Amino acid sequence: MKSGNNVRAASRGITNLGKALGLSLALAMLPQVAPAAASPMPAFSTPAAEAPGAQAPVAADKGAGAVEAAGNALNNEGPTAAGGYTPMTPTPGVGMPVDKGIGLQTQYSPLGEYGHWLHDKVLLPIITVICLLVLALLVFIIVRYNRRANPVASKTSHNTVLEVVWTLVPVLILIGIAVPSIDLLAKQFKPAPAKALTIKVTGNQWFWTYSYPDNGEFEVNSYMLNEPGQPVINAGVREVGTQPWDGPAQLEVDNRMVVPAGEPIRLQITAADVIHSFAIPSLWFKLDAVPGRINEKVLFVEKPGVYYGQCSELCGVKHGYMPIAVEALPRDQYNAWVLSQAGGVIDGQKPAAEEAAASDNASEAVPAVETTAAPAA
Repeated sequence: MKSGNNVRAASRGITNLGKALGLSLALAMLPQVAPAAASPMPAFSTPAAEAPGAQAPVAADKGAGAVEAAGNALNNEGPTAAGGYTPMTPTPGVGMPVDKGIGLQTQYSPLGEYGHWLHDKVLLPIITVICLLVLALLVFIIVRYNRRANPVASKTSHNTVLEVVWTLVPVLILIGIAVPSIDLLAKQFKPAPAKALTIKVTGNQWFWTYSYPDNGEFEVNSYMLNEPGQPVINAGVREVGTQPWDGPAQLEVDNRMVVPAGEPIRLQITAADVIHSFAIPSLWFKLDAVPGRINEKVLFVEKPGVYYGQCSELCGVKHGYMPIAVEALPRDQYNAWVLSQAGGVIDGQKPAAEEAAASDNASEAVPAVETTAAPAA
C-alpha cells in the first residue's frame, strides 16, 4: 500500500507541475508573443537564401550588413527629379518570414528585443526543464512502482516534503516569469511622447488606409499587389515583380506606410467596417482595429528598412490578402517623402514649388497701384 500511495503522490505532483506549466505560459505569453509568431505569413524563398553556402542575416547587426550588400539599403536618391519617390528595396530575410523558419523573426525594436529575450532565454529553458522532469518522473514511476516491483502496495496517504515541494516550486516559477512579463506588458502600452509623430491606421475590407494628420492630413491607401498568373485580387493594381523594389508576393503593396526610423511614432488604429488587427512580427507590434474605437500604441523602428506584416484577425473572404508594408527612412528622407505627397507638409511648411506657385498666384491677384509724382514746387 505504501508504494501505491507513493504512486498517487507522485501522480499528483505531475498534475500540479502540468498546471503550473500551463499557468506560467499563459501569464508570460500575454499579450504580445502572438504578434511575432501568429500572423499567417507565407514563406518567402529568395535566390540568396537558396544559393549554395548562402548565410542567413547575422543577428548581431540585425541584418545591417545584408542590407548594405543588397545595394539599396537606403533610398539615397530621395525624391526623383520629377518629384516622385523611389521606394526602398527590401532585403531578403530582414523584416519578413524566411523559408523553413520556426522561431520568432529577428526583432528591430527595443520591445521586440526584450520579448525575444524573454521567449528564448526564460520561457524555453523553463519549458524544457519541466518537460524533462515530468518525463523522468513518469519513467521512474513505471520502473519503480509497477506491480512486479511492488506486489504489496503501500498504505501511506501523505508525504509532507513532496507536497511542500510541488506547491512551492510552481509558485516560484510563476513569480520568476511574472516579473519580466509584467514589465514587458507595461512598457508595450507606455504612452507616446507629446511631440511624437501621429499616424492614423484604418482597416478596410480589404486594404489599409494610412493618414498623416501631422503632415497635412493626406492619406495613402495600401493594396496588395496581384500575383502573375493568379486570379486578380485588386483590380487596377499592378503585379508583384514589375518594379525592382518589390518584396515577396502576398506581402508587397502598391503604397507602403512610410515612417521615420529611430523615433517613437504614435499609431492610432481603427476600422471602417469589421474588426481587423494590425500586426508586424519583426517590430513586435500587434493591435486590434475596432470600428468606432481608436486604439493607440507606440511604434519604434530601430533601423531603416522594409518590414512586412498582415492583418491577423479573420475579417472576411480576402483576409489573407491584406498585407502590411512599413518602410522606415531616416528623418530627412521621410521629410522628403512627405513633401513629395499631394498636400504634404513638414512643420507647417509646404514644398518650395507649392510655396512659389502660391506666391505667384497671390501677386497676380493683387492689382497694381498707380502712383503719381508730386508737382515740382
